[in-house]
Amino acid sequence: MPATNKTTNKTTNKMTVVLGVSAYYHDSAASIVVNGQVVAAAQEERFSRKKHDSSFPENAIKYCLLEAGVELTDLSSIVFYDKPLLKFERLLETYLSYAPKGFRSFSMAMPVWLKEKLLLKSLLRKELKALANCHVNELPKLLFTEHHQSHAASAFFPSPFEKAAVLCLDGVGEWATTSVWQGQGRELAPLWELNFPHSLGLLYSAFTYYCGFKVNSGEYKLMGLAPYGEPKYVDDIYRHLIDVKEDGTFWLNMDYFSYPVGLVMTSPEFHRLFGGRPRKPESDITQKEMDLARSIQQVTEEVVLKIANTIYLETGNSNLCLAGGVALNCVANGRLISESKFSSIWIQPAAGDAGGALGAALQASYQYHDSERLIDGSSDNMQGSYLGPQFTDNQASETLDSLGAVYQRYSDGDLYSTTAGLLGQGNVVAWYQGRMEFGPRALGNRSILGDPRDINMQSNMNLKIKFRESFRPFAPSILAERVNDVFEFDGKSSYMLAVAKIQISKRVTPENTSTSAEGLQKLGILRSKFPAITHVDYSARLQTVHTNTNPKFHALLTEFDRLTGCPLLINTSFNVRGEPIVNTPEQAYTCFMRSNIDYLVIGNLVISKRDQPERQNDDNWRQEFELD
Repeated sequence: MPATNKTTNKTTNKMTVVLGVSAYYHDSAASIVVNGQVVAAAQEERFSRKKHDSSFPENAIKYCLLEAGVELTDLSSIVFYDKPLLKFERLLETYLSYAPKGFRSFSMAMPVWLKEKLLLKSLLRKELKALANCHVNELPKLLFTEHHQSHAASAFFPSPFEKAAVLCLDGVGEWATTSVWQGQGRELAPLWELNFPHSLGLLYSAFTYYCGFKVNSGEYKLMGLAPYGEPKYVDDIYRHLIDVKEDGTFWLNMDYFSYPVGLVMTSPEFHRLFGGRPRKPESDITQKEMDLARSIQQVTEEVVLKIANTIYLETGNSNLCLAGGVALNCVANGRLISESKFSSIWIQPAAGDAGGALGAALQASYQYHDSERLIDGSSDNMQGSYLGPQFTDNQASETLDSLGAVYQRYSDGDLYSTTAGLLGQGNVVAWYQGRMEFGPRALGNRSILGDPRDINMQSNMNLKIKFRESFRPFAPSILAERVNDVFEFDGKSSYMLAVAKIQISKRVTPENTSTSAEGLQKLGILRSKFPAITHVDYSARLQTVHTNTNPKFHALLTEFDRLTGCPLLINTSFNVRGEPIVNTPEQAYTCFMRSNIDYLVIGNLVISKRDQPERQNDDNWRQEFELD
């Protein structure tokens, strides 16, 4: 059982406790909000160990209730993150407008809708009733928000702003694919939207699919691949696929897409335009895929910038909040921060569908239950996005003892100096501390860390530890007070959602290297004093680490800086390819043993790979894991 931080034992008439739920599409999650304050949030995948789990988030709900110290029947209301009847309306209208095309897709989708999704309210009540072991009449009131309303609420309400414009960009909710909102105090008002099938998110996903990556999870791979290519297809995209107006609104030519009614994203016309069928997953990546990635990335950035500047002129706001899957495009975010007219931008760290659970709970808390919204002005209300389960050292040691693990216990001061020393010697360290992160990024509590000065660290960590593509860049975590020493960046990037360039003074001019290097040949070129986190365009997706949100990670970085003069570390999520980020100490130890991580630090416990029992430290065990 995780350690808890109970808010109260039971709800009272003076307390509002709202549970938010997202489920049945991808990235199911639950969150709980008490009197307008976020108490807990987690994705179901972290408990079920099924990546992007879309099922009813039973385990995430149980955790949220435990963290808040309430029973399900104590809740003021339960809120679902979208409206299934509106989504069904869109589905039917789309199939009818494209008929007779898409009959196969229609025949596959309809039974699921008619048996389950149209009866979602009853299905949810059935699941909740079983969870609470109560009569259905004892359940709290069940509410529904619209999908983009949930996104907008997740973006604005936890932000540090009293007033802000809100931009939501994703694939599609019920109908909306792009929506603009005005937030002030406890109010959130819609301004305008663009509707399906015209979607910037689905346009990007179409290229994700065409380049051989998985839709809804491989978009970040496409973004990482883009700097290796050239924007040679930008004109083709604008000429054939998307018509973008000066204000950023757009229209897609649906002759090139199959996603409205098909089982794939792109049409034969798309394939003819770009010279062949989609790349087969896991096959070799060619220059063509790199150029396509660079081209759609550039188009996406340009459209997002145009929309943002239009919103600035329309609303007169100096603050902007972002959510929706496209808000996870940190390269576009970096350009917004540096080039848009907004003076302050805040992005929801769980910007995808998981964050919809949080937004739904906040929306109901403020606008249905009239909870008070507390605004700091200098910091947000996400608690660093450390909203998941935590385990004490005693709980961790009990688990490690049961697994036969060998470990040493350190005091805080010795822990930081020992770990920093191990990292400085070139070791890879898994760092497991405090509450688990909510959202897709590891932010220093469920992280794998390495020395960014090591030129071989990127490829070694990709291939030997993460078991993933060698081109994938790693992100740095840096002391917030030292960020300007290394990056061309002024501000916060607490959630690793913005890209910045390495300072010119920290760059290295390649020597004895051909300037004609193409594609993945660029990977081995030394570009900065921190080669393991410097992408081929001198960029990095950075996290600024602050003492008020993560004092332990800040202390480790401070000690590493003292020992080495380097104020940053590689920070990648504590998982291997195909698995969610680890949740429990047992999962942490298993992942550690089945990879080439050198050391695992759980709380104040340090585990060395070479000290583990011979049976557990068997190379064949790890080899089997690599091949899965």
